[in-house]
Amino acid sequence: MPEGKIIKALSGFYYVLYDERLIQCRGRGVFRKNKISPLVGDEVVFQAENDQEGYILEIKERRNELIRPPIANVDRAFLVFSAVEPDFSTVLLDRFLVLVEFNHIEPIICITKMDLTNSAQKQTIEEYAKQYRAAGYEVILTSSETEAGIELLYPHLEAKISVFAGQSGVGKSSLLNALRPDLELKTNDISSHLGRGKHTTRHVELIEVGNGLVADTPGFSSLEFTNIEAEDLTLCFPELHKASENCKFRGCLHISEPKCGVKQAVDSEEIPHYRYEHYVDFLQEIKDRKPRY
Repeated sequence: MPEGKIIKALSGFYYVLYDERLIQCRGRGVFRKNKISPLVGDEVVFQAENDQEGYILEIKERRNELIRPPIANVDRAFLVFSAVEPDFSTVLLDRFLVLVEFNHIEPIICITKMDLTNSAQKQTIEEYAKQYRAAGYEVILTSSETEAGIELLYPHLEAKISVFAGQSGVGKSSLLNALRPDLELKTNDISSHLGRGKHTTRHVELIEVGNGLVADTPGFSSLEFTNIEAEDLTLCFPELHKASENCKFRGCLHISEPKCGVKQAVDSEEIPHYRYEHYVDFLQEIKDRKPRY
């Protein structure tokens, strides 16, 4: 049986990319019975009725799935944050990073609107970029207006499924327009190209950008740490996880335990204080979460 990738879902039909053709498929009733829905990004086995139509028989195991819009097997998340207008926020970025890391998605930090910064603001952003790179993250500074840094994004799109995530107003649409001008997305207003217009709420589609597939989406139905447990949080901060190898006690949460490798790294400024403070705040948030039954 042929295998392909769902790249579009619309009104109960799933469009499977197979051998450079799109096959319009329906899901078999067994999926509804088992309460499984095929998702854009799924690798599937299908049965072709003819050159244009068929039925999905099997959904391959997913590496991950996001909730809004529903999409599976995401490789990379471009976390788009502006240097100014709105101002760069490390706490919001770290919240996105934790959620991306927890979902086993590789983050690329993209800081936009560098053309709008004055010398002091630029220096501040460059220092943050240096610190996040030291933590192990890829950081790209861009301007959609001048197209500075845009070419550095293309290699990270190649042959991957990516999402562009970030708060409104940071320039996600402008960035996508710079990467692929024929999209002609309106800034601050996602067009139906990407399935988020007023009349296309059920339309989810991956579009080709830079030899990869992209969905423009917040990627998360909320920014709350609903499924993350306290002991998992360190894993979502790569530099804290690395420093935790020097903790005396297994299961150290790096708060009040003695001989903690993480706190030693913070004291010696190997880990920025703000990153540790965000970890402590997020840990408390997880501990304060109401239990689920």
